[in-house]
Amino acid sequence: MKSYRIFYSVLLSASILSSIASDAGADRDTFRDQYRHPVQTITFFGLNPDMTVVEISPGRGWYTEFLADYFNGELIAAHFDPASPSKYHQNSLKNFRKLLDSDSDLFSNVSVQIFDASKEKFTVPNDSVDAIVTFRNIHGWVRNGKELSAFQLFYKALKPDGILGVVQHRANIGTPSDTAGSTGYVSEKHVISVAEKAGFFLEARSEINANPRDTKNYEKGVWTLPPSLRLGDRDKERYLAIGESDRMTLKFRKPNLQSSFQNS
Repeated sequence: MKSYRIFYSVLLSASILSSIASDAGADRDTFRDQYRHPVQTITFFGLNPDMTVVEISPGRGWYTEFLADYFNGELIAAHFDPASPSKYHQNSLKNFRKLLDSDSDLFSNVSVQIFDASKEKFTVPNDSVDAIVTFRNIHGWVRNGKELSAFQLFYKALKPDGILGVVQHRANIGTPSDTAGSTGYVSEKHVISVAEKAGFFLEARSEINANPRDTKNYEKGVWTLPPSLRLGDRDKERYLAIGESDRMTLKFRKPNLQSSFQNS
């Protein structure tokens, strides 16, 4: 019976995701789906619509729009601290709240909490959420030397057996981690190592968001590529042809230590 419910849940999730992706009348920016593959990514992470999920540092909310349309359970957007002295942080949070206010029906299940790795602040109760997802954020924590703190906060917030889904600009093998802040690229080995130090185990990895055209040797780092295009019109067609960055897609899980103890 349990396996049947799981199978039915998978089919239902796939049906809902396909419906969202094919909705011609959707207001969200679907152009980036070709680079970010949201349907395949969420399917790979194994997220179902009834989960309570946290999206870490959602920025302008590109992924939030997709996730809000998919989840029936609570979607928690862990954004910047409103008390931050940074004007960038304040403006980013303000614009995100404007997005939420723009469609009260779509975002009716979205709440906003605070995530600040530099201050080790995460206003989500321990052992309370089914899954956490983070898209293209790790380089910022590496720049501040706070990537382990970030993953430790994720670990505390997740329930046992909880899922951590990671998408991140991927550096070439052997690239030092101290370049991540300036280039935006982090090695897959470093991300896995940090996650494991925090207590997670790597359950699966995928090439869904890989881009072999990305040479990763640009003047302005990953921000040379779309959507940022930091060099403006200079070689713009070249960078548009490359597309968005090469990305790792990793699924981690928080062990259920109590279950492991009982089964030993």
